[in-house]
Amino acid sequence: MLAVWVLAAALSLPLAARAPAALNADPAGGLTTSEANTVSTLLRERFGERDTNTAILVTRSTPPLTTPQGQQVYQAFLDGLETVAGVSRVVAATPGGPVPTRAQDGVLALTVAQIPLEEGGTEALSNVRRYVRGVQGGALAIRVTGGQAIADDFTEFAEADTKRSEFTALPLIAVLLLLIFGALVATVLPLAVGVLSITVAMAALYGLTLLMPVSTFAQSVVTLLGLGAGIDYALLMVNRFREELKHGTDSRAAAARTVMTAGRSVGFSGMTVGIAMAGLILPPVAFVRSIGIGGVLAVILTVLASLTALPALLALLGERVNSPRLLKVTWAQSGSASAAWTAFARRVTARPVAGVVLSTAFLLALAVPALGLKTGYAGAWGLVPGVPSRDALSDVRELGAGGLLSQFEVILDLKGQRYTPADRDRFQGVVTDLRALPGVKAVISPFLTPADLTGAGTGGLEALSLLTRRSFSADRELLRVTVVPADTLRAQDIAAFEGRVRAALDASGYAYLLGGAPVGGEEFSRAIIGTLPSVIAVVFTGTFLLLMVAFRSLLIPLKSIVMNALTVGAAVGVVTLVVQDGFLAGPLGIPSDVGVLDASLPVLLFAVMFGLSMDYEIFLLSRVQEEVLRGKSNDEAVVLAVGHTARIITSAAVIMFIVFVAFMFGRVVATKSIGLGLAVAVALDATLVRLVLVPAFLKLAGKWNWWLPAWLDRRLPHIRLEH
Repeated sequence: MLAVWVLAAALSLPLAARAPAALNADPAGGLTTSEANTVSTLLRERFGERDTNTAILVTRSTPPLTTPQGQQVYQAFLDGLETVAGVSRVVAATPGGPVPTRAQDGVLALTVAQIPLEEGGTEALSNVRRYVRGVQGGALAIRVTGGQAIADDFTEFAEADTKRSEFTALPLIAVLLLLIFGALVATVLPLAVGVLSITVAMAALYGLTLLMPVSTFAQSVVTLLGLGAGIDYALLMVNRFREELKHGTDSRAAAARTVMTAGRSVGFSGMTVGIAMAGLILPPVAFVRSIGIGGVLAVILTVLASLTALPALLALLGERVNSPRLLKVTWAQSGSASAAWTAFARRVTARPVAGVVLSTAFLLALAVPALGLKTGYAGAWGLVPGVPSRDALSDVRELGAGGLLSQFEVILDLKGQRYTPADRDRFQGVVTDLRALPGVKAVISPFLTPADLTGAGTGGLEALSLLTRRSFSADRELLRVTVVPADTLRAQDIAAFEGRVRAALDASGYAYLLGGAPVGGEEFSRAIIGTLPSVIAVVFTGTFLLLMVAFRSLLIPLKSIVMNALTVGAAVGVVTLVVQDGFLAGPLGIPSDVGVLDASLPVLLFAVMFGLSMDYEIFLLSRVQEEVLRGKSNDEAVVLAVGHTARIITSAAVIMFIVFVAFMFGRVVATKSIGLGLAVAVALDATLVRLVLVPAFLKLAGKWNWWLPAWLDRRLPHIRLEH
């Protein structure tokens, strides 16, 4: 068994190393039938557009561009930029010309480089950035931004953040495990299982990239599940194995007994996490489905490693699992009940109504901000200050060219009729109406004004020679208009601006399609959020059925779902309050101006939080059920279960908390949000919910906890869980 895992890890390493570079952060990834995607296809196939992607370069020149020396330096920069592989056209800044410069001193200027829109975009941008690094310094400082730059920075820093989180969390977890076990070998085993499952899962993720677009978030999910759940499961298994050895059992029998007891709980817990992650496969977006598939792969491999590789190691190690003993006084887990936690459980169950009411009220209060949740693609605001593409955006906005990052593409359809001079007035009327809309800086069409040239950064007279090709399809049956907003549109402002544009187009009488990056981002957000109810319904149903079979009860699974939902709601409320509303954002290292949550986060947070919260639920309930089956009363079973499992739950929770908090020290706001949400969820779940709310509720419910209709009891398979 160990040979199989060693071989799998060796084969997986080179593939796992390739996975991060193959991931992407396209906000509309996988929405192949969207209106924005249709517009992009028409521009490529009917208008011959091959390089509508834009890299925006902001230069600070000393001496300024208004001087002959400054112009000479700038011209040398332009000449080199035009030779960069992948750059098809360069539109330069000229003092007093159409492309923005800061006229008062000529120090700040904006240059536009056209690069491929699809697969070659990342490579071309990389070439541009390499060129910039080689020429800047001294008289010229250059920063690069644009849609491609922002997406590439998102991917790059998300990968770097994940690696840094792993390297930060692992030493801290090792220290904690040493405090728990006191022995070096026992400390290393959970870490080995976590790293092993992550390596193989990342290789599988790379294979998935060959079949479909895979979200950058998938890597974070694999790491979170591999480290968090994997180490938790191994902690439970190693602890049970050490207890079996204390009873005088030989190593192989102890390993077998560990699998039959703790292993069952691990397998069942993994199934609940897998159901939650499988819920992400439902949205009709390949980008999100990839996260769900990645999560399911991570869970399967984590459970497999825990139930095969780990027992094999334990069987070989035997008593050596307790050596070398480095600490005599440890926070060691024990199969015997904790006197302190048992006394705590008695106090909770002595006042169950207060426990249920106060805990529920507190969780609901934390969840209130989630009612005002706003989602969207945050763009550059989804990165922290200090990331080049975000920092350059402030200069672009200062030059009045922020709208270049939020252009809307309009396709007017003549329904099979060719454009003729007789259509001119009608077409011009549409352009005039669009130009008159609030917040519009320019409208690029055959009817350009000087203001349009300045706002669009299209390059003066050079633009006029391109207008016919860009404004009319080759068969002259489709017309194209580009609407440039006055500034970069924040995610929360896109819907209103889009609504005004659509109203003007509806009044024109033309059949039309509306596209562009803002529209694509909005369609992505609506597609994801629209599937949230079905994801929740499927996860709830699957979890209910699984827990009903495991605990032979109708009330237990219903209670578990409601209480886990309270935990998720409270955590999402905290994330909304911090990330969207900016409360305590600064101290937590999160920009206060994000304004929205990434559209993927509500679905992603729900799936991961709900699944991981079930770990502690199963740990506790399996012990309650075990005590009931031994003949203990319901009330006594609850008290004994808390006494026996509280130390396991708190140890596992601290480990998960460390993993999640490590993700908050990154440069991608979405990753920081995931870390924050999961850290809050695990803190609430392992303390307030699992040690107060659940015991109090079980006390109140009494014998109804284990009620199951006789007809259903006869039809359900019998499964017994032990921890």
